[in-house]
Amino acid sequence: MTVTHPILDQIAAALEPYGLVQRGGIVFDEVNVPSPLIRGSHFRSVVLVGHFGSSIWPHFVRWREDHPGAQDPLDTWSREVLTAVAARFGATAVFPSDQPYLPFQQWAMCAEGLNTSPLGILIHPQYGLWHAFRGALLFDHVLDLSSGGPQRHPCDDCRDRPCLSACPVNAFSIDGYDVVRCRGHLASGEGDTCLTGGCLARRACPVGHEHAYSAQQMRFHMHAFAKA
Repeated sequence: MTVTHPILDQIAAALEPYGLVQRGGIVFDEVNVPSPLIRGSHFRSVVLVGHFGSSIWPHFVRWREDHPGAQDPLDTWSREVLTAVAARFGATAVFPSDQPYLPFQQWAMCAEGLNTSPLGILIHPQYGLWHAFRGALLFDHVLDLSSGGPQRHPCDDCRDRPCLSACPVNAFSIDGYDVVRCRGHLASGEGDTCLTGGCLARRACPVGHEHAYSAQQMRFHMHAFAKA
């Protein structure tokens, strides 16, 4: 859904200094997208927050320089930023790492009309696989959200599916993603190319390649994944 409520202009302004943007919103519907129960409360609307490309990276790097010992630094930064933004607008901030896990992927598919790529990552028709959702703002009232409709699925026009053949250990297939095989490759000396330069399968996707993460950001994510 495309968000149109006036408060969202103010939220967008609050997110901009951090390289974050609104990624659509949903009015919960008990039939299609049920309202989550969090700490005993139900909510009526959600606004997703994320980024495209490396827009957040310089802001996160500056924060990290002042917090050198932070554990899970990107998640910690996201929580710090979005919790403060939520407090300004009477919202509750939630995150993909919260447990029990919230249906962020379902929300994203409804909010922006996105589809899943063969790698299991949601693919954006403009930014490809180079985007992420850092959290969401939950509201206990209904926001005025108008539907933007489904987006074009770029994988429908991709015959070769290079993402499925680029992995050196064939961790991706039509049957799914072999996480153990992927992590084993990264832990071996043969996995340095992926570990330092980014996932070869993800980089093989031709959609939105000009928005690919910076080399520093790719290394950060791959090392974080390898240590998880």
